[in-house]
Amino acid sequence: MNLKQEIAAWDGKSKDDIRDIYDRYCHASSFVSEVLRLTKQEPLQKGTTWLLKRHLEKTGCLESSEVKEVYLLLLKLEHWESKLHILQSIPYLPIPRTHKKKVEIFLRECLANDEKFVRAWTYNGFYELAVQYPEYQEETKKLFEIDMRDEAASVKARIRSIMKKGF
Repeated sequence: MNLKQEIAAWDGKSKDDIRDIYDRYCHASSFVSEVLRLTKQEPLQKGTTWLLKRHLEKTGCLESSEVKEVYLLLLKLEHWESKLHILQSIPYLPIPRTHKKKVEIFLRECLANDEKFVRAWTYNGFYELAVQYPEYQEETKKLFEIDMRDEAASVKARIRSIMKKGF
């Protein structure tokens, strides 16, 4: 089997199985480019974005061309889990000036997501955007203040931990 076949065969639930897929393929020089290419295929997105997140957690970075490719995929992500994985990856991905508007649009769309985890990590995405681009700091602070009144407890906890970091 190849990477695409293994992701397609993954049940979408087993962390051990997707971790094993990562361990088998992560050392290939074409791993990241293959994962990014496969992310364009909607049925594979949940697995490919998990693999990308895992790779970033392990290595901490991508090439600048790969970072740009991730941001080009934002508005094509269909599954909430795929969005979550990318939101969790943003701290590892500097936001190029040419993609900041795309990131902002993606984050605004994710704020309306029904999944609490997605919303919680969206606030972290706004924080990362505001750290890199100070013009977003005031709006982000106001967003945090407003949503501390209305969000679920788990989301509020995430916002509180982000606010402790400061800008």
